[in-house]
Amino acid sequence: MEEHLRVVPSELEIIKQDFERRNAELEKKMEQMEEEKMNLRLDADVQKLEAERLRKGKTKAEEDLDNLKTDYKKLRLSIRTAGLGKTSEQWPALQNC
Repeated sequence: MEEHLRVVPSELEIIKQDFERRNAELEKKMEQMEEEKMNLRLDADVQKLEAERLRKGKTKAEEDLDNLKTDYKKLRLSIRTAGLGKTSEQWPALQNC
């Protein structure tokens, strides 16, 4: 008898329960998306820092290369000026020996 007296939920109550269930699911999804958004922002910040570090490294490498080129030119000029780049045939003192 008690089973027959059990109250059957109305259509409005069923819709309300369905709405609350879907609302809870959407809130959970929103929280997950906010967390993912924050993680993506952190990833983007890390990528920006890495890109900046690489740019600075590239600039430093280019400066070092320019300095090496300058030093090489100075060294070549010094070698030419001192006559150290000559072969034995080009040395007048060695030809007289």
